Amino acid sequence: MAATTDALGAFPSPFSIATPDGCQGWEEMYPYYSLFTAQRPADEDRLWFWNSMHFPVPMPPFDVTSIDTPYQAAGAWQHRAFRTPPAMGIDYRIINGYVYISVNGVDDPELIAERARFFQERAGHYFGNWDALYADWRTRMEKLIAHISDLPVPKLPEYEDDDVIFGDRPPTYLGVLDAYRTALSANEQMWSNHFEFLLLGYGAYLTFSEFCKAHLPDIPDQHISQMIAGIDVLLFRPDAELRRLARIAVDTGVEGAFVEGRTPAEVDAELQSTGAGRRWLEELEAIKDPWFNMATGDGLYHYFRSWYDDPSIPYASIKGHIDAIHAGHDVERPTEQLEAERDRLAEEYASLLDDDARQPFQELLQLSRGVFPYVEEHKFYADYWFLTRFYNKIREFGALLAEHGWLEDGEDIFMLSRHEAHEALEELCLMWATGGPPLGPQHWPPIVTRRRELLKRLEEWTPPPALGAMPEAVNDPLAVMLWGITPSRLQEWAQGEGDGTTIIGAAASAGEVEGIARVLRDHAEIADVRDGDILVCTITSPAWAPIFPKIKATVTDIGGVMSHAAIVCREYGKPAVVGTGRATAQIRTGMRIRVNGSTGVVTILDGAP
Repeated sequence: MAATTDALGAFPSPFSIATPDGCQGWEEMYPYYSLFTAQRPADEDRLWFWNSMHFPVPMPPFDVTSIDTPYQAAGAWQHRAFRTPPAMGIDYRIINGYVYISVNGVDDPELIAERARFFQERAGHYFGNWDALYADWRTRMEKLIAHISDLPVPKLPEYEDDDVIFGDRPPTYLGVLDAYRTALSANEQMWSNHFEFLLLGYGAYLTFSEFCKAHLPDIPDQHISQMIAGIDVLLFRPDAELRRLARIAVDTGVEGAFVEGRTPAEVDAELQSTGAGRRWLEELEAIKDPWFNMATGDGLYHYFRSWYDDPSIPYASIKGHIDAIHAGHDVERPTEQLEAERDRLAEEYASLLDDDARQPFQELLQLSRGVFPYVEEHKFYADYWFLTRFYNKIREFGALLAEHGWLEDGEDIFMLSRHEAHEALEELCLMWATGGPPLGPQHWPPIVTRRRELLKRLEEWTPPPALGAMPEAVNDPLAVMLWGITPSRLQEWAQGEGDGTTIIGAAASAGEVEGIARVLRDHAEIADVRDGDILVCTITSPAWAPIFPKIKATVTDIGGVMSHAAIVCREYGKPAVVGTGRATAQIRTGMRIRVNGSTGVVTILDGAP
């Protein structure tokens, strides 16, 4: 991208960002509307921040389905359906393969008031019937997951079977093309389901939060979130099952199979050699459906497979729990303690309010507690269970293209956009039908090779945390709660590294500890985490929950007080500082650091040994 203007304020203009050497032509991987172009000059007057929470590395072309499809759904529900008063939708742009986003707010007081009338009626319907509607949502999601899982992808035969002639089965190529369109349509439906309730969950939390801050000016954000946090939500079940399996392994004497460095297959082979081991494996099989539908990462990239496909995370977790049990540690989540603390905070803050404020405080608290579990649970159904099945279905189309020579490997389909993949399937079906000479086997493999090289080079580029203009205010609830984007946070990002030893973020989970940093930039490095490490990463995923019992604290580049890292650390009673903007850039594995989750300060105490 050509530089057309100088830097604006504290952040560089999006038009001033240079393409890294050897990465020319990266734009071909993405939709035309996703790029910064001279046709939209006003883009440099807006704040764009790197959505490293969801997209920490350059996007493979097919995986753009996990950008524009969710933002379509979020805007449709927030802006067009519920008419959320201060916020419309989210715009995104891609630069050097990385995703930047900007929120579209509503500033006109009259328009906000008009939207508020609709919002109260429509959101009120959901809040008033939450349990029934949420139960229906879960049913719809389970049906959609079954639909994508069972969707057949036909093989193209040399000649059609008799049932096409003498029966009523349509020609096979129709089944191939229809299945591909159906898969994409199911993905669009999933993202619509994903956002149907999510924004209301955040809205309920934000309303309660604003009420608390208006009537209790000194209340910390952590205490607000602690009063709402779910205690027994679905996302903690997979790790609970792994802890149970670890105890069974210890009780039955098969824990010796879990040796550091062994693959899951090697562990299974030893377990298969004894009766007790085989019974343990039966216990494992019994919990896989549904709990092994967790993903190894945040689910949005095709290579974040489910625990079914890649069991390294659950096996590493079981090993960690076994070690903790041997060391005499309590591996259970302190749920009773968490619940007692949640209730204590609610009672004490309620007692500080006058009579007029106490009743709405209780009503908003109960509403938030009722709806907020969805915010924590939707990812299991949508981002993990569905998306891992969806990407596996796309792999079947990739295998079909590879079988006929359009691709060298089925995984290459993710180097094509979803529209290009459709185009390749269209040509495959055309040439299969006519028997004519195909162009695809010569056309697509060089494109795949070039894009793999581009993505590898783009991974070496470090994106700035934000681009464009510094805003005076940030009013979008999603930006504040999920990404931790506030004016003060932006100013801290803009100030750069300072003295290089102090990093400021959001105080997300109270407490102070010192320890050795473990910097993770890829989910494949999770197995490297050791007991007592301080986890430093761009962002965590609920799929990483099994490693939280092992770590002392968490520091993330991005995220707000309701991000996953913040929620889980509070659940485990461990300090967390989130939204630092640069922790993974300044901290190296092996450094000794101090994390103060009460003040949001991370201090580098000494360098790597």
